This record gives sequence, structure tokens and C-alpha cells, in this order.
Amino acid sequence: MKFSGKNVLVTGASRGIGREIALVLAKYGLKVWINYRSDPSLADALKEQIEEEGGKAAVVKFDITDEEALKEALKVIVDSDGEISYLVNNAGITLDKLSIRMKTQEFEKVLQTNLTSAFVACREALKLMNKKRFGSVVNISSIVGESGNAGQVNYSASKGGMIAMTKSFALEGAARGIRFNCVTPGFISTEMTDKLSEEIKKSYTDKIPLKRFGNPEDVAEATAFLLSDNASYITGETLRVNGGMLM
Repeated sequence: MKFSGKNVLVTGASRGIGREIALVLAKYGLKVWINYRSDPSLADALKEQIEEEGGKAAVVKFDITDEEALKEALKVIVDSDGEISYLVNNAGITLDKLSIRMKTQEFEKVLQTNLTSAFVACREALKLMNKKRFGSVVNISSIVGESGNAGQVNYSASKGGMIAMTKSFALEGAARGIRFNCVTPGFISTEMTDKLSEEIKKSYTDKIPLKRFGNPEDVAEATAFLLSDNASYITGETLRVNGGMLM
């Protein structure tokens, strides 16, 4: 895949899908800025792996819900590299609970972490990308942002809002050649899904036409495509990576 820019910030990059996105983008020649919040050992290990494989990486610590810390991180990136070319908003949390038991604070915390922080990152990146009239952003949403899911009212709202927000950013960025797109993963094999019982896993795979969970690399390659010049005429779109579970 072809990339005209030279660097990318991946939030929540130290584990799971974010980690695989970082590895794949480094493989395609981008300098990857690895964001993490709490465990430097994971971020440092990822940086070391990327560099051992011939790629470029740097680590940047900040809590995505801290607006000033996010702005400062973007400043560090631009001061270092002269630009921010690409952004992947991947970081997020779940606080699953049936709605009748969900506290307002639990609803708001998930929206703050998953949606508001992505808004701030998109907004600040757009300001910086405007100067070069170039950039591409991919927001990692979720299948439940389109389908809903019992016990995930807060998560579904945050991920559905991300899809709608991405379309609006795409309209605002288009005049300057800045693209915004979404990827919506379905059930992907990660540490989270590894904890599920075999019975629960089977109940989910029975609903998936391809009869398996996806791999983090499936999401990472879809993300790379939307960021790349190969998708230069695609903006405001949602690419589903769910094995056919939602068509």
C-alpha cells in the first residue's frame, strides 16, 4: 500500500487491536507513535519489536480523556517530525451492564473515553493537517455501534456516535483533502475474547457466516487501507470487518 505521509499516532496501541495496527502500519513504512496510558513495559516492548523488524516507532504516554495531555502529545509529534500525517483513534473502554442497573456516571464515562476523546483528537488533528492540506483519520468503532447489544447501552452509544461523528468530520475535512473513515470490527480474537468460555464462543461463531472470530490483523489491514493513498477517494465511510455477522 502507498502512503504519502510519514507518521501516524495510534491511541491505545500497547495491546490488542491497537498493537496489531501499530505493527502493520510500521510494516508499511510509517513511523508509529505508540500511545499508552498505564503500562510502559508493553509500549516499550512494541517499540522494540517494530525497530527489530526494521520499522520506526516512538512512545508517547497520555490519558486520552485528558484534553491538554492529548494536545501536548500532538505538539511533541509535530515538533519531532514536522507533521502529523495519520491518526487512528483506537483507545476505548467497556463498562457493560444492563441499562436498568447502569448508573449515569457509567454511561458518561464510556462516552467520555470512547467518543469525546476521539472528537478532541479528530478536531486537533484536523487543525494540524489543515496546514499541509493532507491527512487521513480512521476511527475504530464497533459492530455494536450499528447493531446495538444488550448490556452495552453505553458502549453502543459511544461507537454509534463515532460513526456519525466521522461522517461530519469527513464533510468538514474534504475541502482540504483530509479524509475521515471508520472501521467496525465484529468479534475479534483478543485477550478479552480469550476469556470467554468455549460455549459462549460457539454461540457467537454460530451467528457469523464465516464461522470464526476475526484476527487483529484483519482489522489492522482494513485500517491501513483506509489510511493509505489506495483509498484516496474514500471518505465518510464505514468498513465492516465482522465475517458477515452484520451486512
